[in-house]
Amino acid sequence: MYRNLFKVAFRSLLKNRSSSLINIGGLAVGMAVAMLVGLWIWDELSFDQDQKNYGRIAQVWQFVTFEKDKAAYQVMPIPLAEELRSKYPDFEAVSLSSNTMDLILADGDKKMVGTGNFVEPVFSEMLDLNMLAGNRDALKDIHSILLSESLAKTFFGENKPLNKIIKINNRQDVKIAGIYQDFPSNSSFKDVKLLAPWDLLLATDELTARAKDIWDENSKQLFVQLKAGADIEQVSAKIKDIRMKRDNPPSYKPEFFLHPMSKWHLYSSFNQGVNDGGLIRFVWLFGAIGVFVLLLACVNFMNLSTARSERRAKEVGIRKSIGSGRGQLILQFFQESFLVVVFAFGLSLLLVQLTLPFFNDITNKKVEILWDKPWFWAAGLAFILFTSLVAGSYPALYLSSFRPIKVLKGTFRAGRFAAIPRRVLVVFQYTVSITLIIGTLIVFQQIQFAKNRPVGYSRDGLIEITMKTPELKQHYDALRNDLFKEGAVDGVSKSFGSITVDYGGVTGLSWKGKKEDHNPLLISNVITTDYGKTIGWQLLEGRDFSPQFLTDSAAMVINEEAVALMGFEKPVDEIVKWAGRDYRVIGVVKNIIKESPFESIKPSFYTLDKGMANVINIKLAAGLSTSSALSKVEKVVKTYNPSAPFEYQFVDAEYARKFEFEVQIGKLAAFFAILAIFISCLGLFGLVSFTAEQRIKEIGIRKVLGASVLNLWGLLSKDFLGLVFIAFVLAIPIAYYYLNDWLQQYTYHIKISWWIFAAAGAGALVITVLTVSYQAIRAALVNPVQSLKSE
Repeated sequence: MYRNLFKVAFRSLLKNRSSSLINIGGLAVGMAVAMLVGLWIWDELSFDQDQKNYGRIAQVWQFVTFEKDKAAYQVMPIPLAEELRSKYPDFEAVSLSSNTMDLILADGDKKMVGTGNFVEPVFSEMLDLNMLAGNRDALKDIHSILLSESLAKTFFGENKPLNKIIKINNRQDVKIAGIYQDFPSNSSFKDVKLLAPWDLLLATDELTARAKDIWDENSKQLFVQLKAGADIEQVSAKIKDIRMKRDNPPSYKPEFFLHPMSKWHLYSSFNQGVNDGGLIRFVWLFGAIGVFVLLLACVNFMNLSTARSERRAKEVGIRKSIGSGRGQLILQFFQESFLVVVFAFGLSLLLVQLTLPFFNDITNKKVEILWDKPWFWAAGLAFILFTSLVAGSYPALYLSSFRPIKVLKGTFRAGRFAAIPRRVLVVFQYTVSITLIIGTLIVFQQIQFAKNRPVGYSRDGLIEITMKTPELKQHYDALRNDLFKEGAVDGVSKSFGSITVDYGGVTGLSWKGKKEDHNPLLISNVITTDYGKTIGWQLLEGRDFSPQFLTDSAAMVINEEAVALMGFEKPVDEIVKWAGRDYRVIGVVKNIIKESPFESIKPSFYTLDKGMANVINIKLAAGLSTSSALSKVEKVVKTYNPSAPFEYQFVDAEYARKFEFEVQIGKLAAFFAILAIFISCLGLFGLVSFTAEQRIKEIGIRKVLGASVLNLWGLLSKDFLGLVFIAFVLAIPIAYYYLNDWLQQYTYHIKISWWIFAAAGAGALVITVLTVSYQAIRAALVNPVQSLKSE
């Protein structure tokens, strides 16, 4: 019986080639989208799960309170590590780590940059490094390092580098004591290509050595591994008040807690001390979009199947009259659905394979079809069955309900209300599609809005060079002079850290009128006298730092937010106390965006460098081409720093990275919106074709009676255009509700404008007109003799 049913189903598909192609094509696109989303979600949910100790590894975070704001940070004081090791038996391992940083590696004249961390020896055990050569215990030796497989191949090619001596940052000779397998692309440590001993950082980095015993210097990461059976919540409660129980508790009231590895990637957003999710929101969002796009494709199948109801009516009537039960008919139509979905699934695999490079590019991932995983094929079979049931349910139940007497007597008509379900489904399709279009427009407008926000300085021709080697620090003055002599620059200065990042917040400032219990956070910026000229900051009051004023060593420049916070009416010459010294405010600068352009700017102050600066800021000469200026800068830098490759970053490129995540969301939304509207148009195209075919004689009679092509186009189009208008009206409140909620996560955001909805509606209308017009005009141009000759 089943074999016969499959034959009938296959013949039915061949008989109705156009609708079958539309069904298979639409379902294939919908299934491909759902599959891509599924692979993306799997990649997100499986983050870090390659780790053997996944369930027991955590990172120590802390909540700090500034006035009424409670913020979460993942940097710790160095002494906390020994405190946890010696006094808390719940920990099996504790490891300090630097932030991931670029390190210059040199092997004779060959130089390159490797990205890595300085860690304590136990770190390699915690992460269960898969060693390809050497020993992970090598980190116990201050002069040994571990390289990832990819970095070793990039630097040494096919040569085996084990036990080779290289130099790091032109400071220290170290031995390559091991090669480990790279971390997967969905790992929090995917960028870690090198592991160096923590003791080496202490020996070579002055700032780290200085912070070794300071409890209120929060600058390093701290990873822990719990003993088997230890409860993470209970251990978090034990370590919460470690700092506040010591002498001189700070005003920012630190509360330590453990953030488990299982939540690092998707649940690292905190609001006022409460975890409010994070990237998991987008997992749910794109999961829902994937389901909706698949439903759009299923709707096409339902619509075209029920639209052909009158053609299938006689078949149903005859089958029922010779004894077929309704259950058999339902099974028949479900098998037709199953056959379409199987073909569509095969095509969707091809589409996914072809689009994966593009998809990985816009998502910044390396997902691939899991051909070798048995569970993938099991999931694929379940996916086929689920889609078959969803797509085939309504047609099967509807078509199998026809009464054979009416059908065979020729009195069967679908009825005036039979088209209502199809119209509802078309409205559903276009509501989803228009909502996605509106969402895409709002995402890109929000990005552009933030990009156009004044940054408070000039990014044009501004580059940064991180001083990784001691040569740059020792010869800075000579290097600066030579850059000007070469005519390569319009400005050179030093600072601690990049202009695109906020470093070091402090709370110990006081000023006239400040309340004793008022301890807000201000961002500290350490710079040289020519920093303002180099970056082109905008001075609003007072003057800039100058080498002509020796008193500027105790001077301070503050931004607008700091003026508002301190309540100064005339800030110039006011005294601000910090770290036991009096600083005189000599100037006020316009707010500079250093962190997220979507958030408010923090109160900040600037003081002169006391040997802490680690970044050279260079304004390239405006009269030279960028390539010429960079060539001259490279020549000078290599003169004083021959042991390292010439490395620099354009500030505007670094600033652009702040939009990367939002741009990815926008591209994905646009990608899904285009596919959704394509699937909807495909279904509409099929419906219009079928409607024109049904009304071919009516069209012929109207042409004979004098109807124009325009009249006939309007006759066939008006119903569908009306459905799209209804969908547009429904999409407006849905899109506004969800997009307005999305915008609230940004302090600095757009107000949703009416033109966005108008543009989305107009776009959907134009696409619909183009989709409908081809078939409508084609039907209107048919010679009435051809359409009426059978009468």
